[in-house]
Amino acid sequence: MTRIPLIAIVEDDPEIRALVCDLLEREGYETVPCPNVAEFDRIAARRRIDLAILDVMLPGEDGLSLCRRLRAQGQTPVLMVTAKGDDIDRIVGLEIGADDYLPKPFNPRELIARAKAILRRTREAGAVVAPVRRTVYHFAGWTLDAASRDFTDPDGGGVELTGGEFDLLLSFLTHPQRVLSRDQLLDWTRGREAMPFDRTIDVQLSRLRRRLAEHPSGAALIRTVRGGGYLFSAPVELA
Repeated sequence: MTRIPLIAIVEDDPEIRALVCDLLEREGYETVPCPNVAEFDRIAARRRIDLAILDVMLPGEDGLSLCRRLRAQGQTPVLMVTAKGDDIDRIVGLEIGADDYLPKPFNPRELIARAKAILRRTREAGAVVAPVRRTVYHFAGWTLDAASRDFTDPDGGGVELTGGEFDLLLSFLTHPQRVLSRDQLLDWTRGREAMPFDRTIDVQLSRLRRRLAEHPSGAALIRTVRGGGYLFSAPVELA
């Protein structure tokens, strides 16, 4: 059974803290209210927190300091929520590792949408498992050696792929003949670097399709499924 994500709300204003907890619990998340960083640390020592929603201005240690610590540990994603709306505060928060930033007063639906986006990216980013050494994929006469990244067409010709194109192709090869949404592909190829409305995946997809279409057998390998996403049409064999 999938574990319900645990979200910590680190906010010294009791009304805002209660409001955010209520909003998230209505969406099916488990929340823990934290009036200060010390309380957050006590909870984090006992339980795994899936998302920290941090206010910048807190009594004692502030939100930016906690964000910096969390990023150094490389685990808990962070959404900064603060009354400070200046660009410099937003930039500082993002530069020290916040996954997203939302100024007060905020629209409750936007807070929920941003929290969901962060959880989706960070929880699914590891869904494409790194291939074991010398894993080789064969499909429709093509061959991809995942370890060396050597990619050859059915005539034995080498095909050069950028890092983004390789990651995207690997996502398709590890999930062949399944409809994959744009968000899934974005999560698997961009992970924590992905931002809302990121168009990078569209560019990479267009380039990968052009690479494949240079050989007649590759033109129809990636199909667009209207209203659903994209499907890699060929069966894939591992060697």
